[in-house]
Amino acid sequence: MNWGTYGTYVLFVVLVLIVPGPDTALVLKNSLAGGRRGGVLTALGIGSGNLVQGLAAALGLSAVIIRAEPVFVTLKWAGAAYLGYLGAKALVAAWRGNYRVKTETKAHGGRRWREGFLGNLTNPKVLVFYLSMLPQFLSPDSTIAEALLLAVTVGVLATLWQLVIVAGVHRIRAWLGRRRVRRTLDGVTGTALVGFGAALAFEG
Repeated sequence: MNWGTYGTYVLFVVLVLIVPGPDTALVLKNSLAGGRRGGVLTALGIGSGNLVQGLAAALGLSAVIIRAEPVFVTLKWAGAAYLGYLGAKALVAAWRGNYRVKTETKAHGGRRWREGFLGNLTNPKVLVFYLSMLPQFLSPDSTIAEALLLAVTVGVLATLWQLVIVAGVHRIRAWLGRRRVRRTLDGVTGTALVGFGAALAFEG
């Protein structure tokens, strides 16, 4: 693998990452609920999930999981249920509209990280993404180090992109913190998360 191939790979990954998905919805939700710290921890959790799945794909473990249909189906439904749960929480928050200012504690921070990590880790589409993408940029004589480099690149770029979103939310936080705007955004992100979960569950 040469630098030209790697550059093309990076460009391809960036184009995929900027398309809004469950990770983006989750970062938006937690950036509003937990401030910049909550958003950063969620982004780091998502990045950690990406790294775990990327390393598993590079080492061939994801292929084993996908071929074991009961394991893959269980993972798919677990991911759908978790996204639905997070979406329902956001919808309940939008319905109640109770947004008293509170300090993000260490316990809350740990929860934000876990939500990002589990939300990404239980999404089998990420496994499929890695397994369908990595072979396109590797050749039969590629080394395991090159496969690991490609996998880690996705995790790093995903984290950086989510941190960009967190920074953007922080810049307009005063406007986003208005009760009407906040309820609307919680409703939108909650609906998106539930929708992503349903699409994941019923996709063939």
